[in-house]
Amino acid sequence: MDDNRPTFKDAPWGYPLCFNEGCAMREKCMHYYMGQQAPPTMTKGTAIYPSALDNGQCKHFAEICKVDFAWGFNGLFKNVPKEEVSKVRKALRNYLSHGVSTYYRYHNGEKLLSPARQKEIMDFIAQFGSTEGLSFDNYITKYDFT
Repeated sequence: MDDNRPTFKDAPWGYPLCFNEGCAMREKCMHYYMGQQAPPTMTKGTAIYPSALDNGQCKHFAEICKVDFAWGFNGLFKNVPKEEVSKVRKALRNYLSHGVSTYYRYHNGEKLLSPARQKEIMDFIAQFGSTEGLSFDNYITKYDFT
């Protein structure tokens, strides 16, 4: 494990915190770790309840780990015929949110794509041609709060 663990300020607003000391997975769980980092002045918020434990397994376990987040879509259109690029770009904008705002936030790095979201987008692009050799424009390794 990396000694440079995230701080409470790194967690997104509303990230569910866990205080279930009886959970066998607590030492490896981001929810529990963030619960331990919560400031003493915090008196309410989103939480993982004890009922999440089912036969010793937590339904919301999230391993403390770093993953590669991505942003930028230019590299995704490499295998699309030039005359089709604008159509595919528009289809991707609609797939993401029925508007341009979300698309451009992901394209410009204001929002980051989780590995699961990256796979969804690659699967979407596969409808328009091969995804072999395609990649997002940028990647950054960060702790996973998804």
